[in-house]
Amino acid sequence: MNWSGGKDSALCLHEAFVSGQFYISHLLTSVNSVHGRVSMHGVRKSLLEAQANAIGIPLATIDLPEQPGMEEYETAMMRKANELKKYGCTHALFGDIFLEDLKAYREKKLSEAGIDCIFPLWKKNTRALIREFIDLGFKAIIVCVNEKWLDKSFCGRIIDKNFLDDLPGGVDPCGENGEFHSFVFEAPVFKAPIAFKRGDIVYKKYKGPGNGEPGTGFYFCDLLPA
Repeated sequence: MNWSGGKDSALCLHEAFVSGQFYISHLLTSVNSVHGRVSMHGVRKSLLEAQANAIGIPLATIDLPEQPGMEEYETAMMRKANELKKYGCTHALFGDIFLEDLKAYREKKLSEAGIDCIFPLWKKNTRALIREFIDLGFKAIIVCVNEKWLDKSFCGRIIDKNFLDDLPGGVDPCGENGEFHSFVFEAPVFKAPIAFKRGDIVYKKYKGPGNGEPGTGFYFCDLLPA
């Protein structure tokens, strides 16, 4: 199970449990090895480990440098995929919903390792999904927002009806275009809630892909283990 610690992966895991079709042996997460945080979410690895303990499934990580190039990322990903295959893994589950190019990329690369990709949430209505997420008792906090889509005030907010009502037009309610990322701290798949405290909100700008393209800025809400 490809696990970011956020709402889509948590709901995907829930759907997989409910279906009864899979035995999930590992939660797999990309981690910034320099800072010990989940890539692009900025959540501390210790809180990620707390989620894995609450779920009762071992955590595996793809350890990456600060800003890895595509070649570095693919090498690390394929190394881990081959390692997990030796444990008997035959499928990889993802919480992607409608990003066709990303789905095709995952399928192509993992097929090289002999692993099939499964997308339990694929093409589902994102507004219905986020309502289901809330109605099932999941609780999550926004830990990262893309300044192109949302301002700083959304960072650190709890995902609830008020949050959804406040989203500007054009922003996907599940943040499927990378508008925001979240950390799930309570869920039906957890044995107990994850204790944490809100820390500072920090701003970070990432370099553009090249050719003089401007970078993109993100606000991160630091979460501290309680």
